[in-house]
Order: sequence, then C-alpha cells, then structure tokens
Amino acid sequence: MSAQILDGKATAAAIRSELTERVTTLKGQGITPGLGTVLVGDDPGSHSYVAGKHRDCEQVGINSIRRDLPGDISQEDLEKVIDELNDDDATTGYIVQLPLPAHIDAHAILERMTPGKDADGLHPTNLGKLVLNVNGPMDSPLPCTPHGIVELLLRHDIELKGKNVLVVGRGVTVGRPLGLLLTRRAINATVTLAHTGTVDLPRHLSEADVVVAAAGLPGMITAEHLKPGAIVLDVGVTRVTDPETGKAILRGDVAKDAAGVAGWFSPNPGGVGPMTRAMLLANVVEAAERQAGVTS
Repeated sequence: MSAQILDGKATAAAIRSELTERVTTLKGQGITPGLGTVLVGDDPGSHSYVAGKHRDCEQVGINSIRRDLPGDISQEDLEKVIDELNDDDATTGYIVQLPLPAHIDAHAILERMTPGKDADGLHPTNLGKLVLNVNGPMDSPLPCTPHGIVELLLRHDIELKGKNVLVVGRGVTVGRPLGLLLTRRAINATVTLAHTGTVDLPRHLSEADVVVAAAGLPGMITAEHLKPGAIVLDVGVTRVTDPETGKAILRGDVAKDAAGVAGWFSPNPGGVGPMTRAMLLANVVEAAERQAGVTS
C-alpha cells in the first residue's frame, strides 16, 4: 500500500486564492484587512516565520503591520504596543510571536489582546467560545493549526463522522483545541487525546482510523503501530542534528515507513504547516468581514 498524500501546499494555495477574492470584495467596500505581528528579540527562526506570514499577506492583498521590538523590552512597554494594536483600526488581527523572553509574562501579554483581533485563535475567550459552541456557526477566530487540519481533511473529501481519531499530544496549539473542533456536531468524530500518561499507546494507535501526531518526538510513530489504511497527519516538529551533515534539520513525529501502511498521509514538511499559515490569513479576513457585516 502506498498512501495518498494530503497536500497541504496545494490546498493552502487554493485557500489563498479564495481569500484574495474575498479581500477584493472588502476593498470594494473601503475595507482593507491588516495583519499585525509583534516580534520581540532576534531569534532567526522567529524572524523567518514572521517574514513568511507577511509574504502571504502581500499575496492575498492584506496589509502588513510589523512591530519588531528589542529583546530587552520591558513588560510595561510591550503592553503599550499591545494596547496600540488593540486600538488601531488598520489592524484587523494580529499575533504575538512566541516564545517571548523569559522576563516577559507571556500569559499577561496574550490575555491583554482584544479577542476579536486574535489572529492565532488561542485567546482564552476564543477557546472558551469554542468549548461552549457545539452546534452553531462560530463568530470568533479558530485556532489555526487545528482548523487547518480539519480543513485539509475535508477538502480531500475525507468523511470524519464516526471516525475514531487519536490525537497524540496535548499542547494548547494543537492537541487540546483539535478535539473541540473534531467533536463539533458538524464533524462528529470520536476523539481520544493521548499524552505521557496514556497507557498502551501502541494499542490506541492500532485501533485509530485517524492519527494526528503532535507530540514533538521525532519518529515516535512507525508503520508497525498503525492500522492499515489509517489517515495519518504528521504535525509535530523537532529540530535535530543530521548525523551525516552535522546540520540542523526538522523532523516530524511520524517515521517515513508509515506512508507504506497509511491510506492517506500528511507529510512534514508540506502538510499541515502551509495550512496553519492559510488559516491565519483566513482569521484576519473573517475578522474584517465581521467588522463590515459581510458573510462569506
């Protein structure tokens, strides 16, 4: 068996094309969505990641608002920047790039954001709305990576109703909110959340129709763990040293041999990563549409 590929790059490109049309419609009404980024310090990875988001914005017609700040900025001064973006009408949504320096209270910074401008969809208010809303349409930003995972599956015509989904990893960016999305009535999957306290993980893996690996442990899931034909999404990313070159490379949680057993496979990179960036843009555009009273 050779798995069919869940192509995140192609799917994200299609979403960006759709968003471009929606942004054009908004501009016709005098509204231009704007994505703000708050980046503290000089971490090369963070700078590269933020730069990629602004390239995406340019592609679909969203304005970029950048706040690149020194690593020694005080809590008070950073809070002032957050307040400025909250009050800035040109900033439809924004993100605070993590991690923040150790001297900054990251929770206080994130909670200070206006929930409606939370482009990552991880503000406590927005997560709370996701917990409370099982049936109706959502009127708040959704967490980008979980939303991207669900969208990737749906756009490949994969029916999730009644599927047994195993999510490996309970992080706030993927594992915890993903179960909330998958168990909404419109999706109706059955979700098991596995973590370090899970007993007999191999058994859970062998019984799962869908496996989402988001633990951050390179190669932890191999072909022998999986039910033949399972749908497998490799989401976790870890920076490791290549033994042959000595250079740093990124590794996912799923070993390469899994693609020989799975029915569908989302590779890493090229799978969920591009979808996360596309959903970030979608949150910004949807916030602008809500502001304009437009339904997409």
